[in-house]
Amino acid sequence: MKQVQPSTREMERINWLEFREWVPAKIQTVLLPLGTLEPHGVAPNGTDILAPVAMAREIAPRLNAMIAPVVPYGFTGIMDAYPGSFTVPEEIFRGYVRAVLVGLAKNKFKNVILLNGHGGGQTAILNALAQEIGRETNTRILVVNWWSYCSDVTLEVFGEDGGHGAENETAYIMAIDPALVRKEHYKKEMATAMPPPNTWSAYPFLSTIMLYKEGQGYPTFDSAKAKKYFAKVNDKIARLIQETIEKWDMAGV
Repeated sequence: MKQVQPSTREMERINWLEFREWVPAKIQTVLLPLGTLEPHGVAPNGTDILAPVAMAREIAPRLNAMIAPVVPYGFTGIMDAYPGSFTVPEEIFRGYVRAVLVGLAKNKFKNVILLNGHGGGQTAILNALAQEIGRETNTRILVVNWWSYCSDVTLEVFGEDGGHGAENETAYIMAIDPALVRKEHYKKEMATAMPPPNTWSAYPFLSTIMLYKEGQGYPTFDSAKAKKYFAKVNDKIARLIQETIEKWDMAGV
């Protein structure tokens, strides 16, 4: 019987012989999760890693994509003073991710999808690298900041905006594994609204839950809504990737 799926879609688990059979003849897309380690209220420090990895595993079969090993250490910034946090200097992070992207292109992937779990300065670095490496290697690269792109899903499911370590991110992690969210440690006072641009800043930031809007996004730990949010986010991200690849193909680029 003809094999219609690879034995695994995770690059670290597949044998080189099988990889050669599938890429690029049958699979031309790879999902690269990226994150960092920093506090997220009562969700785990690795929320920015766990979320894009789970997302990649959920949507890879729909997109006929492979999953590259996650880049777990990122450009953290104002949260890196909290216990268990890490930040990689910008020039080192940039050089490392650059090498990863070049390596994926060398392995003959045509479409490289960066599933980014961490914002701030990391997003700007990835956006710049996408243009740079795409141009150099003739590879098509999409950068997705899932929490921002799915802000409408947050409003739909929870009826209000979210934030860093807030309702939306906490719910996504609850859907992956409820045991990772330590709701017994939660206090509403742990949250602070993010300052408007050019008003004030602090290092370290004074709270590990950063609300996008004052009074909105406090975690409620609703497991039913968490599962709904997880599914809707994954669906929207998968549609974006699929539509982007279709438009690239239609344009002949």
